[in-house]
Amino acid sequence: MAPPITFTGNEPVLGVVYEVGHDECFYAWKDGGAFLNGQPIKVSNRSEVGNALLATGFPYSDFSRLDSYVEMFKWAMTNARGVRRLGSAAADLVYVACGRFDAFWEYDLKPWDVAAGVIIVTEAGGKVTDYKGGSDYLFGREIVATNSIIELPL
Repeated sequence: MAPPITFTGNEPVLGVVYEVGHDECFYAWKDGGAFLNGQPIKVSNRSEVGNALLATGFPYSDFSRLDSYVEMFKWAMTNARGVRRLGSAAADLVYVACGRFDAFWEYDLKPWDVAAGVIIVTEAGGKVTDYKGGSDYLFGREIVATNSIIELPL
């Protein structure tokens, strides 16, 4: 089931991600803040990639960009504190929003994979872009979410 999302044009204005295994409900609305089970959340304040915990998802059908993905993964493995894969872009995004992860990147995603998490990350003080630093992360099929401090070399 896709996460609940409300849009104004192409911009998510409300999103909810429920992590069943942890009984955690993450939610946010435009200009209203981000929350986890009713408590406000914020992104981490880590500034050094060497101390950062990163997250990604693995390509599963589109392997046309595999070489550049492997290069980024190699960079992350050798420069960050660690790299994790939860298997859900929505979960990865809300983990950035609450400071469990410092950054997340992935490609070949659909809007329903990321839209709810995007508003939660931004309302928690994070930054969401496409790989080029632009705003085509909902329909451009690539996303980078950070704590607004950490930068990934994509």
